[in-house]
Amino acid sequence: MSNPDELLRIEGIRKTFPGVVALDSVDFDLRRGEVHVLLGENGAGKSTLIKMLSGAYTPDAGRILAGGQEVRIHGAQDAERLGIATIYQEFNLVPDLTVAENIFLGRQPRRFGMIDRKRMEADAAALLERVGVPVSPRALVRELGIARLQMVEIAKALSLDARVLIMDEPTAVLTSEEVEKLFAIVRALRADGVGIVFITHHLEEIAALGDRVTVIRDGRSVGQVPADTPEDELVRLMVGRSIEQQYPRERSEQGEALLTVDGLTRDGVFHDVGFQVHAGEVVGIAGLVGAGRTEVVRAVFGADPYDRGSVKVGGRELKRHDVNAAMAAGIGLVPEDRKGQGLVLDASVAENLGLVTLRAATRGGLVDLKGQHTAAERIAGQLGVRMAGLGQHVRTLSGGNQQKVVIGKWLLANTKVLILDEPTRGIDVGAKVEIYQLINELTAAGAAVLMISSDLPEVLGMSDRVLVMAQGRIAGELPADQATQDAVMALAVSAPSPDTAHDTAHDATHAATHDTTEEEAPRGH
Repeated sequence: MSNPDELLRIEGIRKTFPGVVALDSVDFDLRRGEVHVLLGENGAGKSTLIKMLSGAYTPDAGRILAGGQEVRIHGAQDAERLGIATIYQEFNLVPDLTVAENIFLGRQPRRFGMIDRKRMEADAAALLERVGVPVSPRALVRELGIARLQMVEIAKALSLDARVLIMDEPTAVLTSEEVEKLFAIVRALRADGVGIVFITHHLEEIAALGDRVTVIRDGRSVGQVPADTPEDELVRLMVGRSIEQQYPRERSEQGEALLTVDGLTRDGVFHDVGFQVHAGEVVGIAGLVGAGRTEVVRAVFGADPYDRGSVKVGGRELKRHDVNAAMAAGIGLVPEDRKGQGLVLDASVAENLGLVTLRAATRGGLVDLKGQHTAAERIAGQLGVRMAGLGQHVRTLSGGNQQKVVIGKWLLANTKVLILDEPTRGIDVGAKVEIYQLINELTAAGAAVLMISSDLPEVLGMSDRVLVMAQGRIAGELPADQATQDAVMALAVSAPSPDTAHDTAHDATHAATHDTTEEEAPRGH
């Protein structure tokens, strides 16, 4: 006898691809008015499962029930008809159309055979108000930031009268304030009886928002537990082992300054930024969104121009705005947007790993393919990239394995200074620890690591020193033993002026590390 509150049930689902069993005997169910968290490492099979619910894939075995009746979902229209809407990590919006046009794309209301724009914009405005986003229905989607794009996607799902809403890593690129707004919307939808499948790698979000958790490991459902299950137990279920240390930083003996940045300025973006990173050292850069962190490291790497200042590697000054000069000097950059800037998605694992060393492996116009393949095989094995083979397209790898490939191409190039911008965003806890161990191996071998992360515990756990940026300037520097969440946040909200930047940084550092009380300091998130 079926449960009247049950919206969806998956029984014994199996899905295979050539050489890979993606899902095997997976069970899952969703009830009306609940948030059911789907948890698992990258590559565990979560994406395959939600693609079957959205109609992108068809199961090889097992069955899907909606409202107690077995259904077959052969495409997006079938899913839509069943009231299932999916919001993917990569938004499915058309940049050059308006918000209203995107919400009702392919379903525009008509009057006398023409699109009824007035009604479409009024309906869109009502949906936008429901999700609490102050955006005009006439605004072009390309003018919106990530958080508002997320809300437009939710409004689009509501326009379909979705009873089941699947959210794939919806908080991965949001600030803490934006996350709270999103959570408020999710709770309101839950109160309206919508069933929500919520995928996240942020374990702290589970107890804050979820009702139940289904854990998938290696393509199998290995357990269903309450959302208030302790994090260490969730980790054990996910990875099949306990992870004793979340941030396993192994301090290395520090050597000479490999990277020296002095007075780096790009008018209107960042000003008078200076620091050093030594061999064997991890220097973290913390700060609020918009503080200028990514802009600075892109300038250091030569990807973006700057107006004044200098960048030196091993004492030799680099030509500005010249990526090739930076790479030749031994600087590597793992960018924030790994898919858009770090990988060639339609190329193979081997081709991506060889991108940086391609020029060095070319003699007389011919590439040493055998040498490149052997080196790629060695690095992929060292990093534990989960793949069918080196010929597999990078696009088909999980997020964690894609990130290993981005880092791997710089390892092949024997990089001296590796810049990591949000290195573990959208990556599960098991893959995170593997990347942290890789950072330890790099510094133990004498490399220098400069790491930007919006995950404050990660910065504190993995850095030997923390630089804090505020409004395009370095507001202060904290050694590892003085870097607390409160100390970092006190600096991050400081506002250094051009004339007093040094004094403000010193005062803020002193206040953050010595005088700040719990009541006075902004709390770390």
